[in-house]
Amino acid sequence: ILLQHTPKYIQFHHYGGVSEAESRSNGVAAGVSPQKFIFSPEPSMEDIRRMQADFTDERDWNKFHQPRNLLLAMVGEVGEVAELFQWRGEVAEGLPDWTETEREQLAHELSDVLIYLVELAEKCRVDLPQAVLRKMALNRLKYPSSKVHGSAKKYTEYKD
Repeated sequence: ILLQHTPKYIQFHHYGGVSEAESRSNGVAAGVSPQKFIFSPEPSMEDIRRMQADFTDERDWNKFHQPRNLLLAMVGEVGEVAELFQWRGEVAEGLPDWTETEREQLAHELSDVLIYLVELAEKCRVDLPQAVLRKMALNRLKYPSSKVHGSAKKYTEYKD
């Protein structure tokens, strides 16, 4: 699905047809390596921020959408994501055993988490894309691949 932006409107377009069986198997045939998942290029983080800001402004909700409230709302949405995974045991990448309805529920809840995260970052004046770049650089220093390859230890557990 692609979002096309026009002033105050969002148009949804579905890209190409993938059968339910293909999407459930992540498009992987026997003996074929799975394709890497990538996000669609749009909307950008700024597009999402702008759409949510417009949504909030149109409803006069800014008085309610302050950092603490946004954080608590986001935590509630994370709880809703967790509820979808609860009692399932390990879940395989690509969610091959999930129905389309379950996948759509997950997409909705993850979207809620992202929307609140972006709005929280806006209210706290954190430029998320730039913060991610800085954080990834720090993570590369903390977790050099030559030292941590294949291990899940915390960075404080590695010896120099």
